Amino acid sequence: MEFTGGGRLEIRVTSADVGKRVSVRYVTGSGEAGGMFTDAVGVLTSWDDRVLLITRRTGEAVRIAESSLVAGKVVPAAPARRRGPSATFPELARATARAWEPVESEALGGWVLRASDGFTRRANSVLPLGDPGLPVAEALAYARQWYADRKLPAYVQAATGAEGTQELLCAELDRLGWRREVSAEVRIGALAPIGDLDADVSAVRLSRAFDGTWLRRYRRFGEPGPAVRALLTSGPSVWFASVAGPDGVPAAIGRCVVDGRWAGFMAVEVAPELRRRGLATSVMTALARRALDEGASAAWLQVEADNDGARALYDGMGFAPHHHYHHYRWAEA
Repeated sequence: MEFTGGGRLEIRVTSADVGKRVSVRYVTGSGEAGGMFTDAVGVLTSWDDRVLLITRRTGEAVRIAESSLVAGKVVPAAPARRRGPSATFPELARATARAWEPVESEALGGWVLRASDGFTRRANSVLPLGDPGLPVAEALAYARQWYADRKLPAYVQAATGAEGTQELLCAELDRLGWRREVSAEVRIGALAPIGDLDADVSAVRLSRAFDGTWLRRYRRFGEPGPAVRALLTSGPSVWFASVAGPDGVPAAIGRCVVDGRWAGFMAVEVAPELRRRGLATSVMTALARRALDEGASAAWLQVEADNDGARALYDGMGFAPHHHYHHYRWAEA
């Protein structure tokens, strides 16, 4: 990482660069007694009261005292990914949203307020994909009341880590008292290699519908209400996969939504006692082959940042991180 100009370290960032991607070097600890150089790369989301706030790709916010800076510069957006499909953040954000349509929604300028009786944060959060037409604080106040009217907690889903994502909004949410509750990666990959995997798909049953036993393996809710069924069947072209289990409950399940060139994989679940036997791979391979038949060529999925087992599986299938998304909850007094 080169910061020098004519052999000297230079600080070539200012408060006028808020909103740009920067790389800085700063001193941690005591600069006079054992301080160490540390680098930070991310979006400069604020520079107030002699403190910089840099939001990294993962959404982690780093606060740096102006006095500790030793070098810094504006850097271009991360280079395009060399493997798998290309995708802009707006395209992918809209495709993922169409695969999980809420029961109720309302547009607020370029924001969408979504509610589904509390089933999943994705379907019960604000999706900000443009200008709300109001100052952000006013738009958030409107959203808080909208969710309060439905007796739901107020959430905002915001993204970091790709060109066009929402680092500035994340910083504003934090400043206004919203707290990040959970984060996940959106990963993308080419679809054909998944369909070409040498997996046993003979036991995988594909269907346009699901039954009560499929829901028993899903286990993401208590008693399934109308919102659960409505959400799971939403999307342009929806497929459900299941592998029969010994007790009448599927040993493995999965869901895939085909939408133009995209195939989105969700709800891939395997019975705990049957994991690491290739069942998840078989389910995804069978769904990928069906999506290829419908003309899809690219795949996406979402995985929580702490799910190491799933991340390893998807690494092996060729999925690479595209961006991170975070759910911010209003921290009520």
